[in-house]
Formats: sequence, C-alpha cells, structure tokens
Amino acid sequence: MRRISLTGPESAGKSTLAAQLAAHYGTTFVPEYARQYLEANGASYTLADLEAIARGQLAAEDAAAGQAAGLLFCDTDLLVIKIWAENAFGTCPAWVLAELAKPRYALTLLLAPDLPWTPDPLREHPNPAQRWHFYNLYRQELRQRGWPFAEIGGPPAQRLAQALAATDARLAV
Repeated sequence: MRRISLTGPESAGKSTLAAQLAAHYGTTFVPEYARQYLEANGASYTLADLEAIARGQLAAEDAAAGQAAGLLFCDTDLLVIKIWAENAFGTCPAWVLAELAKPRYALTLLLAPDLPWTPDPLREHPNPAQRWHFYNLYRQELRQRGWPFAEIGGPPAQRLAQALAATDARLAV
C-alpha cells in the first residue's frame, strides 16, 4: 500500500484534490478526521483534542488502507497536527513527533493557499499572509524531514495536472 498525503494551510483545496485523485486512480481517500471531530465536539480545541484528532486520523488511514486499491490518498497528515499544536500551544506531543519520524507516505503534496478563501466555521486563518506563513512552515518541515514532496498550486485544473504528474512520477520509482 502506497500512501500519498495532501498537506498545507486551510482552504487550499486538499479535500477536493484528494477526492479527484482517488477517483482518477480508482481508489479511495481518507477524509480529514479533524473536521469530523470538531463538528461533533465544537470548534474550540485543546492540545488533548489535537492528540485525539491525530489518533483518529491515523486510525482512519489504517482502516481505509484495507479498502484501497494499492494507493491511498490522505486528506491531511500528522504534520498538520504538529504545526497546529506548536502554533496554538507552543508544543507538540512527543508521540506525534515519534510518529512523524516513521516513514508513512510515498509522497506528500503540499498545496499552496493561492485559491480564494472559502469561509467555514472550523477555519481560523483567512488572512492571506497567515496562510502563506503556514505554507512556508509546511515546506520547511518537509525539507528538514527529507520527505519526498511536490508543491501544487494554481487554478484547479492545473493543480490536478500537477498532482497527477507528481504521483505518476513517484509511482514509477
């Protein structure tokens, strides 16, 4: 099973692109567990909530892997939890850092926040400067960790083409 994660700031099109990629490759994708969790428990969260979200995301990935056709797209990853935890609480749980040290994804698609902001009660950072700040944090983390990743940006059709090209190139390795 090869897993590909989609990461990046809020309202960058991760959910839409994950669904498109799964449809193209005839497989499944894992929705962002944080959305389900926050809809059930309220938009306010603690560090303990972020840990529960991280556990839920990993469990959802593992469950979906059994239904996927050799390739699984993950709408978000633990990198999001790390960056959100550090931003909101100044720290990240050690077990999340340990999980991030384990190879999990064949490729990570880093989505640029160059799409229009879509308001949503669960989103926190509509300011373009904030969104790009978070994007840069993701890119820095991906580089430091040496994870294979591709930067995806532009209008929706261009994003899909870039993501398909990056995925095909990675699958050929």
